[in-house]
Amino acid sequence: MVRRLAQHGLLEYRFGAVRKKDDVIIEPQMAIYWPRTLKLSPGATLVLSRFAYLRRRGNEMILESPLAGALVRICDPRIATALAALCTPQKISGLRRQRGFPGLELLALLVDCKILLKVDVASGGGLRLSEGDENLALWDFHDLAFHARSTEGRHANPSGGLYPYAGVISPPPAVRPRWPGKTIDLRALSSTRSETISPFARILSERHSTRDFDDKRPITLGEVARFLGATARVRRKWKSKLDLTEDAPEVAYAARPYPSGGSAYELELYLAVASCEGLASGFYHYDADRHALVPIAARQHELKTLFAAAEFAMDAAAPPQILITVAARFARVSWKYGSIAYSLILKDVGAVIQTMYLMATDMGLGGCAIGTNNIDLFANMTGIEFHVEGPVGQFALGRGRNAVGD
Repeated sequence: MVRRLAQHGLLEYRFGAVRKKDDVIIEPQMAIYWPRTLKLSPGATLVLSRFAYLRRRGNEMILESPLAGALVRICDPRIATALAALCTPQKISGLRRQRGFPGLELLALLVDCKILLKVDVASGGGLRLSEGDENLALWDFHDLAFHARSTEGRHANPSGGLYPYAGVISPPPAVRPRWPGKTIDLRALSSTRSETISPFARILSERHSTRDFDDKRPITLGEVARFLGATARVRRKWKSKLDLTEDAPEVAYAARPYPSGGSAYELELYLAVASCEGLASGFYHYDADRHALVPIAARQHELKTLFAAAEFAMDAAAPPQILITVAARFARVSWKYGSIAYSLILKDVGAVIQTMYLMATDMGLGGCAIGTNNIDLFANMTGIEFHVEGPVGQFALGRGRNAVGD
């Protein structure tokens, strides 16, 4: 029964409850989390993960990390003080002699949570490369925290349209209050007759979100091929040597229809198909180079969860005919850019989403951008670690219920 409750994230774990007061309380952030205390030898060297952070939540101190399946609510401030000393690598044998030693069991628990990590100082590889694989080494702290906490799957915080400040702060206006000063009226200069509007301007004016799809007339595989070819297919490829040093590496590039920061084109499309004429239901990766769909053996309950989340996010009566997950190969951007890598990725997502909207409008199809992603679900469906490649956007596609017939 305890295991079943834990699988739904309904349990918290008290640590140090044999005393009158708890030392810490472990709050699972993922349903699969189960506390473990790994064996640690006295000679092991520990250090705080560079992704770990301590913050105030109400009247509590919280220790957490985007890599952890649980956060730690610290009840004893002496523990926070002791952990702060681990900003530099220290041997367990030395920690035991210090006043306020938090206990071997707690340290082992934090190692399992990846809040602490074991390092080999003698290796000389540097702490950054000691933590995880080379893909993790490319992440900056703020980028990984933003990615993990602004999506679903790796935290237990409420998300979505919750209106948390309704009744506390007045709703901001839809249009910004006017700046003072002389106004230059552009309306007379920009007014044109409807018959002179360009086709592109007309598509821009007709673009809208479609949340209800016609189950009796599903989108066709031919339409999917045309849509993907126009929005995401690789147009050309080239290589260029970095102008840094004589032995600088050569970097490969592959241009696509939408703009991308630094020509990284790190975004990948994954299609969850519920209803498509000529294409079996399932989960597919779009190979933009070969303009082909490659099936991925996702489990049915994972597909149902993915569609159910999209249906809920759109406040729709049924799931979309096709749900496109926009994923990012993070290293493609962070290998070049520091500090702004994740910000650039999100800008690229906006560009590709607008491109999808306009193409869907041009084809007489319906589309709708979705603001939530479950990065842990995607990792389970693809078998790819969440920090290597993960979802950064979603787009529902299909034939709108009120669409005009072909």
